[in-house]
Amino acid sequence: MTTADVDDSDATILHVDMDAFFASVELLDRPDARGKPAIVGHAGGRGVVTSATYEARRFGVRSAMPVSQALRLCPTAIILPPHYEKYTEYSARVMQIFHEVTPLVEPLSIDEAFLDVAGARRLLGSPRRIAELIRARVHDETGLTCSVGAAGTKFMAKLASGHAKPDGMLVIPPAETVGYLRPLPVGALWGVGASTQASLERMGMRTVADLADAPFSVLQRAVGDAAAHRLRDLAHGHDPRQIVTATREKSIGHENTFAVDVDDPDTLRRELLRLSGRVGERLRTHGMVGRTIALKIRYSDFRTISRSRTLAEPTNVGRRLFEEAWDVFESVGIDLRATPIRLIGVRAEQLADAGGDAPALWDPDEEWREAERTLDAVSARFGRGAIGPASLVRRSPDADEAERDGRNPRWLSD
Repeated sequence: MTTADVDDSDATILHVDMDAFFASVELLDRPDARGKPAIVGHAGGRGVVTSATYEARRFGVRSAMPVSQALRLCPTAIILPPHYEKYTEYSARVMQIFHEVTPLVEPLSIDEAFLDVAGARRLLGSPRRIAELIRARVHDETGLTCSVGAAGTKFMAKLASGHAKPDGMLVIPPAETVGYLRPLPVGALWGVGASTQASLERMGMRTVADLADAPFSVLQRAVGDAAAHRLRDLAHGHDPRQIVTATREKSIGHENTFAVDVDDPDTLRRELLRLSGRVGERLRTHGMVGRTIALKIRYSDFRTISRSRTLAEPTNVGRRLFEEAWDVFESVGIDLRATPIRLIGVRAEQLADAGGDAPALWDPDEEWREAERTLDAVSARFGRGAIGPASLVRRSPDADEAERDGRNPRWLSD
């Protein structure tokens, strides 16, 4: 927490990051779990950790870790089932607070955003005062905490909020940027992952100061020309990126990890149809179409492959996405008996505004398009799952026997 007086007049870029957002939202309804190790996820099967309280993180629990592994690290952890509709609701409330402070808000995800508060200083005070105001309002109006970094650039503001966690605030005045950066490990620079860090360290660059002072030719040999220019700028505190208020999703996708490895092609086909339908629904909701369909497959041995195909015409029709994805799946030539599948996913990429291109003379998906628009209307009124493709209805175990006996089969819905 920044407590000393600093010259924050030019630290007008804020990065606000909610603290353990999903877990904190769940704790609002579970005060008995406050102060204890808690994990958001589904117990049993192959559930993964969606979020974890800081008490659980001290045991090494991290997001995306299998819940079973998390419980081995922290056997006393409390399991909190996720409620995604709550996260969406609280995210909207938090973002509204940001927009009431300044119109220059750039959301990065459901629980973090950049704010440019230069124009709010006359009304609300210094950047530090504005950061304090945001933290107080978020807590008072939602019961949640956030960490805020204030600096002269987006990179430094995000770095500051990370160092302020949890429930803190750090101001790094532009005049102190370089001095703050130089002793940090080189991995603190934006875009430096484990492999890049290893390459830099092999060349003797372990701290930001080492990188900033290294001959540029050495940096080029370590990471290439483009990355060398970007990292050198960051090491000297330069980041020209401005707040971008209009955002566009780069891709839209859904995936599912099965509770048990799947070797049945019919099960995979139904799941791919369901996922494609959800992708199509989201594309239509956002008024977008996708030109590329990407398929993701993870085998039981954790090998993961991705395959994609560019469509002749961009689409937001779930059925078209499914048929293309299934064609890609079949082209992979998987021996399901030898390598059953743990995860399958589908994603639409190369997104564009729907209706942006001239309409085709003939629309092969016209009937499916109209059917899915009807599904959208029904879902909007009665909720997702109220109606759907008949092929997503699952037979009961005795339905096949009834059909073999010549009787009418019975059905079970998922």
